[in-house]
Amino acid sequence: MDLLTDLFAHHGLIAVALAVLLEQLGAPLPSTPVLLLAGVEAAGREGFGVRAFLTATVAAQLANGLWFWAGRRLGRRVLSALCVISISPDSCVRQNEASFARRGVLTLVIAKFVPGLSILAPPLAGALGMPARRFLAWNLLGSALWAGVAIGVGRLFHEQIDALLRALSRLGSVAVLLAGAALLGYLAWRLWRRALLQRELNRFERVAPAEVAALLAQGRPVLLVDVRATAPGAPATPRLPGARHLDLGALGDAALAGWPMAEEFITYCACPNDASAVKAAQWLKQHGHPARVLRGGIEGWTAAGFTLETA
Repeated sequence: MDLLTDLFAHHGLIAVALAVLLEQLGAPLPSTPVLLLAGVEAAGREGFGVRAFLTATVAAQLANGLWFWAGRRLGRRVLSALCVISISPDSCVRQNEASFARRGVLTLVIAKFVPGLSILAPPLAGALGMPARRFLAWNLLGSALWAGVAIGVGRLFHEQIDALLRALSRLGSVAVLLAGAALLGYLAWRLWRRALLQRELNRFERVAPAEVAALLAQGRPVLLVDVRATAPGAPATPRLPGARHLDLGALGDAALAGWPMAEEFITYCACPNDASAVKAAQWLKQHGHPARVLRGGIEGWTAAGFTLETA
C-alpha cells in the first residue's frame, strides 16, 4: 500500500486520467476509488484537487464523445459490442432507453451515478439522433458533477480513507490478495448476473419476420409494438407497418388507452438480444395480452427484405 500511495503521489493525474478513460470506454474497472484517492491527495497538495477534477472531467468527456460518435455512425449495432466489452447485462440498454424516455437529456447528468446507465448513455444518445452540441453540453455537466462529488468526498473524508490505507498497508501482501479477490468477485458477480438475464431473455418466445409478414398479409388481428426509445427533438424514425409505440418509461394502466383490440401483440426493438422487446412482452402478458417478440427486431425485419413506413 505504501508503494501505491507513493506512485499516486508522483503520478496521480496520470492514474486519474487512465482510470476514468478506461472505465468510460467500457472496461469493467471502477474509477471511483481512484477519484477518492485523488481527494485524499488533494487534502495535502494545494491545487491538486482542481487539476484532478479537470483531468477526470476531460477524460470522461473524451471517452463519452467517442462512444457518442460511434453511436451516431453505427447506430444501435454498437450497443451489442459495448454490452460484451463492459460485461453489462443486455437489459442495460432497456434501462437507458427507459431513462431517456422519462428524463431526456437529464439522463446524461445522472448516468454516471447509476450502475448500468453510465456506459451506454453516450452511444445511445448518438443512436437516437441527439444533436452533438446538446450532448456535449449536458454530458459535460454530468461528468463534472460526478468527478467533483467523488473527489470532494475523498477530500472530506481523507483522514478516514488514509487510516484505512494505513491499516491495509500493515496487512502487507494479504491486502493485495484481498483486493485481487474483491476484484475477481466483482467480475464474477457481473458475469453471473449477465448469465441469469441472458437465460431469461433466451427463454422468451420469438417469432420470425417472415411469419409476422404472413400474419399481416392474412389480415390477422396482430398489432406490432415499437418499444424503441426516442430522444426529444430527434426526427421520426421509420417503423414497421402499422406499428404503435409503447413507452417503456411510462408503463401503466393507461399505456394502451385508445389502442385497437388485437389477437396478439408482437413487440420489437433495436437492441442486443431483443432485451427491450422482451421486457414489453412480459408486461403485456402480465396484463392478460398474448405477446411474442420479433426475432432480431427492426434490423431482422429489414434484413429479411421487408419494408418500413415513416412514423
